[in-house]
Amino acid sequence: MLYGSYRFQCRLENDAVLPFYKGSTFRGVFGIALKKVVCALKRQKCENCLLRTRCLYTQVFETSLAAEPPEELRGSAVPHPFIIEPPVTGYTDFKAGARLACGLLLFGEVNRNLPYFIYAFDRMGKIGIGRKIDGRRAGYTLERVLQGERVIYDSADQHVSLEDTCWELKLHSKKKKLNGHRQLKIVLETPLRLKFKNHFQAELPFHILVRAMLRRVSALLACYGAGEPDLDYRGLVRQAEDIRISDNRLDWFDWRRYSNRQNQAMLMGGMIGSVTYEGNFAGYLPLLDFCSRVHIGKQTSFGLGKIHLQVGP
Repeated sequence: MLYGSYRFQCRLENDAVLPFYKGSTFRGVFGIALKKVVCALKRQKCENCLLRTRCLYTQVFETSLAAEPPEELRGSAVPHPFIIEPPVTGYTDFKAGARLACGLLLFGEVNRNLPYFIYAFDRMGKIGIGRKIDGRRAGYTLERVLQGERVIYDSADQHVSLEDTCWELKLHSKKKKLNGHRQLKIVLETPLRLKFKNHFQAELPFHILVRAMLRRVSALLACYGAGEPDLDYRGLVRQAEDIRISDNRLDWFDWRRYSNRQNQAMLMGGMIGSVTYEGNFAGYLPLLDFCSRVHIGKQTSFGLGKIHLQVGP
């Protein structure tokens, strides 16, 4: 699966008030801006649009309209081929001139359309973000875009470097496999929303983590890679039930976000913190490594479900 990780560096032009968790704010304005950038039939609804199967906006935001889901998904929704990774800060009040960095992950062929995403981020600065102050939202200037430490766009010259901006993310890790009994610590860097047996979970037994990772890997590779991977799904889940939690430092975090689609504030919640497991992790490292790059759970496009793993002796 083609994989791109980009970081957008912005400078606020006005004072800004942003929510504690900023993912839904940036994702919402990103959708508005991208549609303004690429939509050819401005007054047409996406579901009735003649161009919906070829439009970059529907491919990114309205995935169910852009193409039929592959048979491997078995009726599940097509995952979005992007993730917004919002600024990681609990601050909510910012002064004009402050700098913010926002990440964007892209999966599959949409990486070929990187200039459109850069232009959309530039337009976001003109639309404005956050709560209105004196009747207007805060604007910003997109100064540069980086891939790692490499500058691929600078506002000074308006040039985009498209050489080697994405790479092939594969499930099979080249790292040494975990053999024997070890400790594995999973840090939830952003809130994680998982359902098991149709209920949101406030705890994270290893088998529930593995189920979530298998769903995520299967859906992404079926839609944007070489197809659903040949894995022993039942065997991996069954073995995961033998791995126990040795240290649980998870908490439940609630926050409010505003939905442009539903035109109302919504309460959301998810797990944050860390959990440490003990057991035999042989065979799970490829899944863990892959999912640490693509997030897991629900609302990943907001930046939710970002995990970091630490392997102990």
